Amino acid sequence: MDIIGVGYIGIESPNIDAWRDYGPNVLGMGVGVAPEGDEQSLYLRMDDRRHRIAIHPGPIDRVSYIGWEAVGRVAFNAAVEKFRAAGVEITVGDEALRKLRGVRELIRFTDPVGFQHELFYGQKWDPHSFVSGLPNRRFVADERGLGHIVVISPEYTPALESFLIDVMGFHWYGAGAGKGKTGFFRSKLNNKTSHDIAYGLRPGSMGLQHIGIFFATLRDLGETYDIVQKRGIQMQMTLGQHTQDPHLSFYHFTPSGFVVEAIHEFEPWPGDPFELNPERLSLWGHEVTGPILGPSVRPLEDFQ
Repeated sequence: MDIIGVGYIGIESPNIDAWRDYGPNVLGMGVGVAPEGDEQSLYLRMDDRRHRIAIHPGPIDRVSYIGWEAVGRVAFNAAVEKFRAAGVEITVGDEALRKLRGVRELIRFTDPVGFQHELFYGQKWDPHSFVSGLPNRRFVADERGLGHIVVISPEYTPALESFLIDVMGFHWYGAGAGKGKTGFFRSKLNNKTSHDIAYGLRPGSMGLQHIGIFFATLRDLGETYDIVQKRGIQMQMTLGQHTQDPHLSFYHFTPSGFVVEAIHEFEPWPGDPFELNPERLSLWGHEVTGPILGPSVRPLEDFQ
């Protein structure tokens, strides 16, 4: 499947008011206009796309859907046929849903461990329209999408890997330096970084562990770090440099209990001509100062 990467995500939360402050005033994201019929939701922008993150009202904090961007109509139609040939149950988005997402077409499907996904193409955009919530804050999103996402799964099965690799056509990056059963995957058209999505195993639980978003400059990252510290926002890991990617990043908790990894990529990703097996998670920094799994990872019964 000719997929660019994660185009957008949807979050359900009872804490939308906190997000209305956090999104623009901590991360520096722009606030988009909520579409007709979804005025209670918050739409956050990172670039000239209509939105990248949507926060919808809900009783608990949870990831509602993960939206993958096909490169265009031909690729989208080919992907639909591949899903059907593989026996994957899909739902075609109607006009109302297309308007909410701001896309030409989309389908919905569930992965083998229960996370809801969407595949779309043609998201609305308006050149030079992005206005950040903080002076001159910029993100790297146009060519790579939102960034990456890490979820915690109650199971990690051969069926999951087969779905991601054989059906969705993702590249298997490896297990990274994480402990336990973990898998890192990136979309076919991603040649920018090691992963678009990772699944970690925690029997009996599931949820969103963190998202990674890319800041355009080191100053953008540093100013965000200062804001997080001055506001006393719970950190998960301090500033540091990962082994597997040339990233400077730090991790902190959002109002929904999952973590944002705020990243600046100071040199191009070198690629992976063979499967890497890092000795350690980071070359320096990334001191753990908070829980690895926040309250967004919940017992399975909470999602019933």
